Parts: sequence; structure tokens; C-alpha cells
Amino acid sequence: MNAIDLLASRACQLSAEGHFDQENAEPVPSPCISVCRMSPDRSHCEGCFRTLDEIRLWSRADGPLRRGIWAQLLDRAGISPGTPP
Repeated sequence: MNAIDLLASRACQLSAEGHFDQENAEPVPSPCISVCRMSPDRSHCEGCFRTLDEIRLWSRADGPLRRGIWAQLLDRAGISPGTPP
């Protein structure tokens, strides 16, 4: 399975568990899939598709910001949330 498939699978699982729902008060899990390397142009991680700024911000981000980061990285990866790979 490639990084996009792993990330899509993780997003689908988290969506099914309700982590992307605005009403969910539980912490939004990290998109990290342990494929930690930057793209050749250094615009994003090739595993989780987060930018360096998003990676740095993650530990301090609240739920709405984390959901926003997830939405942006899924868009970057060309993945629709909740759609299995």
C-alpha cells in the first residue's frame, strides 16, 4: 500500500469513528503514518501531506484547527474524506 492509500485508510477510519465531526470533543488524532520525509520541493511530508508549519503547529492545535489541517492535507493528497482507498 502506498502513502496515499495508507492516509486515505486512516482518514476513512477516523471519519467513521466521528473524529472529524465538529461536535466531537475527543482529540483529533494525528495524520502521521510513519512515512516521514519531505517532498522534493519541501512543500509537504510525503507520508501525511502536512506542511512543515502544520507539523510544528499540530501539538498545540485545538480540535477545529486539527480538523482544518486534516481537510487541507486530504485536499493536497487528492483524497475525499470518508472514501475508502
